[in-house]
Amino acid sequence: MLSNTTRPDPGDGGIAPEPDTALDPDAMRRPLSDAWYCVGRSDAVSGTRLKAVDLDGEQLVLGRDAAGQPFALRDRCPHRGMALSKGRFDGEGLTCPFHGWRFGLDGRCRDVPTLSSSDQADFSKIAVQRFPVRESAGFLWVDPYLGPAGGDVPAPPELGFEAAGMAVVELVVEASFDLTTLSLVDPGHVAFVHDSWWFRPSKTLREKVKTFTPTPHGFTMTSHGTTTSSPVYKLLGGAPQVEIEFRLPGVRLERIEAGAKRVANYTFATPLGRNRTMLTNALYWNMPALSLLKPVAGVLMRQFLTQDQQVLQHAQAGLDRKPTMVLFGQGDLPSQWYFRLKREALTAQAEGRAFRNPLARQELRWRS
Repeated sequence: MLSNTTRPDPGDGGIAPEPDTALDPDAMRRPLSDAWYCVGRSDAVSGTRLKAVDLDGEQLVLGRDAAGQPFALRDRCPHRGMALSKGRFDGEGLTCPFHGWRFGLDGRCRDVPTLSSSDQADFSKIAVQRFPVRESAGFLWVDPYLGPAGGDVPAPPELGFEAAGMAVVELVVEASFDLTTLSLVDPGHVAFVHDSWWFRPSKTLREKVKTFTPTPHGFTMTSHGTTTSSPVYKLLGGAPQVEIEFRLPGVRLERIEAGAKRVANYTFATPLGRNRTMLTNALYWNMPALSLLKPVAGVLMRQFLTQDQQVLQHAQAGLDRKPTMVLFGQGDLPSQWYFRLKREALTAQAEGRAFRNPLARQELRWRS
């Protein structure tokens, strides 16, 4: 059982459990190296169109091969450091715009056109790093891990129903990955940060009682009935049932059902660099009529995400001045669980074994 009070030590701008209990204090302050991270929408790359993205300090270039399969390469020509995403892509290879070096989609150099007939250099040994990439729930996911393949890592989320529509908002947060991810599992901030007429009109804090169960690489707030006072839930009619799952590395999956009607509200945290994180919010629905509200949904989603962005950036500034947090009460237990899950993932990776979820089924109470 977790203690209700703990003092994480953020260290160098991040957040981590107390150093004497951490497997590796430095690793605990960084995003997990072996995990799938959302790097953008699937439709951002098509044909010969490329997309340059950041992932935990690494620059990647995304694209699709002639068969439509996505690929991800380090976005840096080894010759002079030029971004390959700025060059030409013909469906089979990328050509650097600086000196014309050409690379196949496996990352290997295929041609150096400036070589003379007297040059003896073997460019076949030159390569740029290729990264594993998957496609799921309308997004591309990259695992930046460069070690042995086949590790026990959390799967990218799937949708589970055929969507009639989808709205997506992306927002960069100038805060650490851990601090941003904690907002995905923190029930206490909702009534204060997201107090909007369209989301939570009540001004009275009420005690909540929810059951949480361990799931692969995370935990789930089990399915429960929710209030119909919110305009969002009124659109569904009936008595909506809500299930909220968190899984490593930073994925929140909210699934709402009302009879045959389905809505999913997914949020992903992606580390861009030190104290810089991308928050991606995706809303899916299976009712064609709701697509008429997509422009409004996008505005409200951006407002919601901006509220998180602003408070997280102010909190990060406070942690930069004094890197200490106090996690207190049952409402902060999910935040402590996040660190336990992260520590177990690191331990399992170091020991070369499967992940073993350290959590147990538990009922939590808090006011929100």
